Amino acid sequence: MKLRNERIDIESVGGRMPCYVSSGGESKPHSAVIVLMEAFGLVPNLEREVDRIAKMGYVAIAPDAYHRLGDDRTASYDELPKAIGLMNQLDDELFLDDMRATIAYLRSRSDVRDSPIGVTGFCMGGRLSFLSACALSNEIAASAPFYGGGIGALLDRADGISCPLHLFFGQEDFFIPPDEVEQIDTTLRDLGVEYALEHYASAVHGFCCEEREESYHAEAAADAWVKLEAFLAKNLGPARPGA
Repeated sequence: MKLRNERIDIESVGGRMPCYVSSGGESKPHSAVIVLMEAFGLVPNLEREVDRIAKMGYVAIAPDAYHRLGDDRTASYDELPKAIGLMNQLDDELFLDDMRATIAYLRSRSDVRDSPIGVTGFCMGGRLSFLSACALSNEIAASAPFYGGGIGALLDRADGISCPLHLFFGQEDFFIPPDEVEQIDTTLRDLGVEYALEHYASAVHGFCCEEREESYHAEAAADAWVKLEAFLAKNLGPARPGA
């Protein structure tokens, strides 16, 4: 499938927000998925993940949640302290404003169906995917957080979730201990949220990122991508008419 890739700016609170958009380039409308970035920023690996979701038949978009932080707002995978420093400057409420702006943009596109929008994200983006489900379930129809560090601290907002979730964790993730995953599991079950939770044996934080040899777990990543595709298809309807 040949993709159409775009780099655009969206008006949001505090200025224009760069985004990476990937689609099949067809005029007929598709369902849409927002892909939220890791702490490292809007980097090439995230763009490849956006492309991968676009190849499933969606219009996929990754907004730059760091757009208020100046020009030097990405970090390489060997610059973890810099990435953490960027992440610690992110304001959740301003991020939610960015999500609203991204949703409004998707709704304005002629190639996006008037149908539910999905969200997924990795690392920091996993946490933000969960936050989006807590705060914007009226706009978000499905949320799939990947190893979102800090989700445990958002559980007091989880009663706002009305969309399905599919969460992905690694059992050896030193950022997200097993007792936090258990707490997430228990809270969602007690609230009656529709969800599934994967907790992969021997997988660590960042297990889906092929560029990080020290953390990539091919078996867990392959299984997670299959389940993500099925989850999106179930909850967003066909990615495109006739699919």
